[in-house]
Amino acid sequence: MKRSIHFLEYLYCHLLVVFLIGRVGFILNNRCVEQLSVGDAFSSCWRGFVEHDLMVAAWLLVVPWLVGLLALRRPSLRLRAWLTPYYILMGLAVAAIIVADAVMYEYWQFKLGMVVLSYASSPEGATNSVSLSYLVIRAALVLLLALWIIIPSVFLTPKKLTGSTSERLWMRNISIIWLFLVVSGVCFMRQGDVYTSKPHPTQLADHAAVNPVYAFVRSIRLTDNYAARYDFLSEADRADLFDGLYPEPADDIQDTLLNTSRPNILVVFIEGFGSRFVRELGGLPDVAPGWSRLIPEGIFWENYFSNSFRTDRGTVSAFSGWLSYADLGLMKQTEFHEGLPSLARTLAAEGYETSYLYGGAMTNMGKRQYLEDMDFQNLYDDTAFSAEEKSGSWGVNDSTALQKTCHFIAKWEGGPHFIVAQTLSSHEPWDVPYHRLEDEILNAFAYTDYSIACMIDSLKQLPQWDNLLVIMIPDHGFLYRQSYKDPGFFRSPMLWLGGAIKAPRKMDILMNQSDIAATLLSQLGIRHDEYRWSRNVLSSTYTYPFVYCNYPAGVLFADSTGTSIYDIDGDAVMTEQPTDDAGLRIMRAKAILQTSYDELGKKRRTRGSQTPPAGIANAARGDDQRRTRGF
Repeated sequence: MKRSIHFLEYLYCHLLVVFLIGRVGFILNNRCVEQLSVGDAFSSCWRGFVEHDLMVAAWLLVVPWLVGLLALRRPSLRLRAWLTPYYILMGLAVAAIIVADAVMYEYWQFKLGMVVLSYASSPEGATNSVSLSYLVIRAALVLLLALWIIIPSVFLTPKKLTGSTSERLWMRNISIIWLFLVVSGVCFMRQGDVYTSKPHPTQLADHAAVNPVYAFVRSIRLTDNYAARYDFLSEADRADLFDGLYPEPADDIQDTLLNTSRPNILVVFIEGFGSRFVRELGGLPDVAPGWSRLIPEGIFWENYFSNSFRTDRGTVSAFSGWLSYADLGLMKQTEFHEGLPSLARTLAAEGYETSYLYGGAMTNMGKRQYLEDMDFQNLYDDTAFSAEEKSGSWGVNDSTALQKTCHFIAKWEGGPHFIVAQTLSSHEPWDVPYHRLEDEILNAFAYTDYSIACMIDSLKQLPQWDNLLVIMIPDHGFLYRQSYKDPGFFRSPMLWLGGAIKAPRKMDILMNQSDIAATLLSQLGIRHDEYRWSRNVLSSTYTYPFVYCNYPAGVLFADSTGTSIYDIDGDAVMTEQPTDDAGLRIMRAKAILQTSYDELGKKRRTRGSQTPPAGIANAARGDDQRRTRGF
């Protein structure tokens, strides 16, 4: 009988062992990210055990605890039969979270949360990035871990539970302990509690200490109250810190870069091509000789920063001039599309024909719906290519897709025209028809660089080159042997080329991806009042140059005084170059983060009251059918 009355204790120890082995597996699986010393690994396990595991295990056993109390009063209750379905659900959920956290950290380098699952919910995102065997092995690990959780839990639970007066007294005492663990966990436990005081040992050590079940549950948003997500500051402090950061649009142009006000425009939107791969920005040598050759021929922006960490965020920042959000991707959130400005829509109102070409399927993360709602007139995806041309995991390789773009441009007559060509080959699983570098990742980026350089060379032979503005930008960076603590991840190359530029030069002004819209439109003499978060960096109103970037676990802020990176989850400054004694950089980053969510909450439309989106605008659609929308 004593063994049966103590089943909760056995289950508790069982779950603690599960969390320990999951943490060890997390550390071992991510040695490619960072190799921890034995001391740091032990410290992570101890901190995670004390600060998280003890309480998370208690949370997970609340149901068996309550059913056990009921079983003491009702001796006929079949305890094991009642709890087996719960053990199955708990085991599957806990196993999936532990394995997914360990596996996906290699690619994301932040703890598993709902934001990660929003990407995993697009099947092509997973199936195109990794092999079938990779997915099967990970699924098998989830199943094995789930069985390891479920089977002992079932057999440690007695079929029925009865007890004497002393045993009932023991159950009451253990209930008090359980209640303390659950309540203290709910009231006091935070993800940042497992982060050591400055200096942090390593980012991986801190993240390994965080219980993955806790991190995942903590990321779940039960309401759409965006305004309350990041209330770091009082309203007065927020308003004071935010004042002047995003000035009102001005028509003045302090520096004219173009020799025409209506050039044809090609935006080459490059997958993952951050500063890590460009020698001129301190990146690795010999990965991008095409960039190195083209940079002296154009306007090179040396202090340009991408807004975020993934393609869907970068797409909205580049083509709607909008900030990115820590845990929300607007490209997939169609209820916000009605209020977003659109570079394609603004240019179409000025007579531009607008197009978007992508060599893959446009279904991932709601890309097609976003582009339709932004009123791109012509959309070209993998269906525009023959079966023989689809040779990559994601669709059409870059060399083929970019030469198709060149073919389209060669047919341009009249104008003006605006086209975006998005690349895809510099992405997992790195299978490209090019073999110059031994490292498969670097080789894939080298292939994309080669494909772009070939396209530019082909464009130079066309008569359209004389009136063409080519803007080369990445959608985001790629974590190649670095972490989010490295500002180089967000720093990116941007190059303006073509016969439409006045002269080659270098620009050292700080600017974000979201600033492209206002800066470009100003150069064209087009007003950009609706672009709330886009700054014309060549205007006299741009008196405080800075950049703001984010990812689901943190934010970066850089100005003339230096760069700071702040971990939102850990409530800790991860990088300061140099030290900001007053803490103004982090305070301003918090003010922007809080303000952006406040405004998102105010502007959000419910699905029921939302006006149906305009949908895709065909090339033949008349101007009377266009709609101007904005906040």
